[in-house]
Amino acid sequence: MVKILLSFLATFIFCSAIAQQPGQQELEKQRQQLKREIEQTQQLLDNNKKTTKESLGQLALLNRKLNLQGNVIDNISKDINLLNNTIFKSQKDINKLQLLIDTLKQEYSKSMVYAYKNRSNSDFLNFIFSSSSFNDAIKRITYLKSYRNYREMQGENILRTQDLLKQRIGELSGNKKKKSQVLQIQSKELTVLETQQQEKNQLVSKLKAQGKELNSQIAAKKKQMKKVSNAIAAAIKRAQDEARKEAIAKAKLAKARLDAETKANNTDTKNTATNTAPVKAAPAKTKQAAPVSVLLASDADVKLNANFEINRGSLPWPVDKGYTIMRFGTQRMEDVGIVIDNPGITIGSDVGNTVKSLFDGEVSSVTNIDNMQVVIIKHGRYFTTYSNLTNVSVARGQSVRTGQSLGRVAANDEGVGSIDLIISNEKSNLNPEGWLRRR
Repeated sequence: MVKILLSFLATFIFCSAIAQQPGQQELEKQRQQLKREIEQTQQLLDNNKKTTKESLGQLALLNRKLNLQGNVIDNISKDINLLNNTIFKSQKDINKLQLLIDTLKQEYSKSMVYAYKNRSNSDFLNFIFSSSSFNDAIKRITYLKSYRNYREMQGENILRTQDLLKQRIGELSGNKKKKSQVLQIQSKELTVLETQQQEKNQLVSKLKAQGKELNSQIAAKKKQMKKVSNAIAAAIKRAQDEARKEAIAKAKLAKARLDAETKANNTDTKNTATNTAPVKAAPAKTKQAAPVSVLLASDADVKLNANFEINRGSLPWPVDKGYTIMRFGTQRMEDVGIVIDNPGITIGSDVGNTVKSLFDGEVSSVTNIDNMQVVIIKHGRYFTTYSNLTNVSVARGQSVRTGQSLGRVAANDEGVGSIDLIISNEKSNLNPEGWLRRR
């Protein structure tokens, strides 16, 4: 029974140790990823500071960096909680092992005392020869051997349990040391967060001092995004008009063919003999259901549209190295009292980086807006828009493939490389972050 208990306990300890490792490894992996994003955001911020004075772009980058730093601290807190749980479990296992060792030693001591009292060979011989039969003697010999093996097993169990105890004590000591190190890291990261908050407060004070200049900057950005939205609306309307014209042309062609077939049938009827049985009229064709969208009139468009929808959440980013500066929807910068409605997401990237198509499609529009180039691509009834490009390498009507180069990242009004990515359907703009794969 003792051996079974020991084996069960050893298995439990081993499994619990294995179960804790992936959690801490995953947290470490996430922390390293957050650190890389902070470094990349800092690089964008440094580039921004070199080219422009205080701007909303800098504030957006600082807010992103603060959020990432907060995530790092949350990550460390989770790591500390895991370590606390591990330390608690280790201490609990140590207590169990110490109790088990005491029990094993007591039983072993009783066995040794019994063996000492019956150590004489004559006692063993008397025990065997007092058997009532030969089979009884064999059973007594087997019993004596089993008892000796049992004492040896007791000694081995004590040694094995002591080894487990030493191992667990070592793990407990290591986890306590690691917790101390993680607490030191947490303290440093909190100091970094405080420094970043001070940097943000200084920037906010400078932005508030700009007054009219800041308002002009916001007004110019809103005006620019309004023009982009109008360009998207025009591209969608043009695509719908072209689809309707194509549908009308197809309907006319189909009607002309039907009229020709009807005329031919009537001529054949007149030439048949009068005693020929009357020709039965063909059954009327059932009216086909209207498509969900005029843009899905062809099988190719339906298939492309379905494939685009299926890939929601796994579409590639338009740039290899890019990070969200401004998110989708209403963005409230409470610190400076500004509200911006972003129809897409603004992605920061180095000037000159390649901008790629998110998915297969057809270039619906290539236009210039305020010295920046805008590319709109049609994917069934969905449209992706890439704003603030330079050196555009595609033309209207051209078919493109996923990952195909469309142009290069241009500098925005603040002199920083960025693009605006907008995903739309015929009715509204959609949040691109829900369509792009997670990084």
